[in-house]
Amino acid sequence: MASPIRILTAVPICDGHDSAINTINLEFIRHGIEVVYLGYHRSVGDIVRAAIQEDVRAIGISSYNGGHVEFFAEVVGLLRKQGADDIKVFGGGGGTITQDDAAAMKRKGVDEIFFAGTSLQEMVQFVHQRYGKPRSKRGRTKSPEQELAHKLTEIEDAKGKIRNSKSASPARNEIRNLRRSRVIGFTGPGGAGKTTLIDELVLRFLNKDPKSRVAILSHDPSVIGEGALLGDRATMINSQDDRVFMRSMATRGQAGGLSPATHDCLALLAQSNFDYVIIETVGTGQEAMPFQKNGIVDQTVLVMNPDYGSRLQLQKIVMLDLADVVVVNKSDLQRARTAHSEIEQRLEQNRRSQRLLDTVAKRHRDPGVDKLFGLISNQSAAADHSSRRSGAKADARRRQAKRRS
Repeated sequence: MASPIRILTAVPICDGHDSAINTINLEFIRHGIEVVYLGYHRSVGDIVRAAIQEDVRAIGISSYNGGHVEFFAEVVGLLRKQGADDIKVFGGGGGTITQDDAAAMKRKGVDEIFFAGTSLQEMVQFVHQRYGKPRSKRGRTKSPEQELAHKLTEIEDAKGKIRNSKSASPARNEIRNLRRSRVIGFTGPGGAGKTTLIDELVLRFLNKDPKSRVAILSHDPSVIGEGALLGDRATMINSQDDRVFMRSMATRGQAGGLSPATHDCLALLAQSNFDYVIIETVGTGQEAMPFQKNGIVDQTVLVMNPDYGSRLQLQKIVMLDLADVVVVNKSDLQRARTAHSEIEQRLEQNRRSQRLLDTVAKRHRDPGVDKLFGLISNQSAAADHSSRRSGAKADARRRQAKRRS
């Protein structure tokens, strides 16, 4: 089975017109295309960085504000400079792009410009015909980031060809021994604010250490038998940074909030040069236990809304038994105090060490997010210290054994 076509769509900086691109995104999804949507007001650098990390086949740009000849050309030019000219560029702008403009843009390397009156079916056919063929063999990459992106694609494609195959998966003990990163898993129902919370934590990671690097593995659901809208990047502000590597994944028919390729992709990221790897699941329900089988998540954070229903609903949420940290986000809402009290009583029944925090992730410098960051970073420091002590003891044992021999 061929892997779905992946494209990235975006709207340029100083252009807030997203109605057209949202309509086009939905049509692409209905025809089996996975769309990474970057959102609007996006710079050339943001667009190219995202396209390289996501390893998409093409970038679709919707421009209604003018300046399109220069903007499209800069995207093409930066892709070439980065050694990613296998990622193509197409787009449109209703009546704002003239025939003469389109001719100039094509001379500068743009694949296609769609004009007002072009049907959605024509756009879908173009994407399938132009970008649906298997990629030709790619040469050496210019950067470790591109190499990592290509490897993630290879893992996803392999899992698509052999569903649920574990033959290529590294052993979990081997993964634990090789990995260099602290892995934090975020799950919770849709609309709880997981993505915004992660974005705020990323800002704190970057500010704490000017040399730190963070990877994010984000999931969105596939429409059954069709494509997927991978939209977490559109709400990320702080994570648009060269020290952040983000990859969006579709579930591709697998239940439970993760993709068939998640375990192997997460293992690869954990072995790469990142201080933290954050994994975010699809919005999950009562039954989901997404991190219990992958074997390499150090800490699990369950993010909840204050409006979850009755106390009986709390008894049914399996992740409340398993999470290391439970966050009541949007705690500025009216029911938040009651929710905190009810969840606290529910966690006390578990009789294990779990933390409960209140956050308002959308609020700048929220003290609850600060507490969560402190909890995560302090545990990371403690784990590093324990690892160094274990390593020092092992070295000492090896030296003693040498002297005896």
